[in-house]
Amino acid sequence: MTGSLLEVIALDVRDAVAAEQGGADRLEVVADMAADGLTPSPETVAAIAAECPLPQMVMLRRDATFTAGPETLDRLARDAKALAQAGAAGFVFGFLDGAGAVDLAATEALIHAVSPLPWTFHRAVDHAADVHAAWRAVRLLPNLATVLTSGAPTGVGDGLGVLRSRAEAGDGSIILAGGGLRPPHVPMLLDQGIRAFHIGSAARASWSDPVEWRLVRRWRSLIERD
Repeated sequence: MTGSLLEVIALDVRDAVAAEQGGADRLEVVADMAADGLTPSPETVAAIAAECPLPQMVMLRRDATFTAGPETLDRLARDAKALAQAGAAGFVFGFLDGAGAVDLAATEALIHAVSPLPWTFHRAVDHAADVHAAWRAVRLLPNLATVLTSGAPTGVGDGLGVLRSRAEAGDGSIILAGGGLRPPHVPMLLDQGIRAFHIGSAARASWSDPVEWRLVRRWRSLIERD
């Protein structure tokens, strides 16, 4: 990755337009942040595409867990087709099995369903029983654009050590740092060669309020202070 990347969570058109105005590079489009982000409707993706040129990485997740059985995967594959037709540039997903390991069969099934579009493995990696084994599995998967990670289930503040170790292991180029990200974390992450950042609540006064372009602009300036 060259330069920096700023991804902003968008729930609707208003969020997307504000994110663009503030200098975001791409969107993560989701629904229902009370469940930490679920699959939005194709209508939402199409409406954003009509008003905002930023690439949309769209969440594929049917419930608040990190598991997916055959029926859920079939539904997500159908969702992906409709969302791609509506304007999705890529997708966000990733699954764990009952033992807390990366569910390669489920994840690869959805990679095949969304191909050739890129995808992000979301923060399920932070909840794996063995985080280092999870990273070894994820980094070998095809068409992987980024891994959304805070390094710990509780957020970037507690996961800086893991993010540092992953960057030192050569994964800095695919790390999308997010989940409790705060301004003081950014210089430390930049020092480790991490250049991609993901903000959600930090782009708005609260989840019940829309994205504020001025807050996005501040983050844009912050991540460019290399």
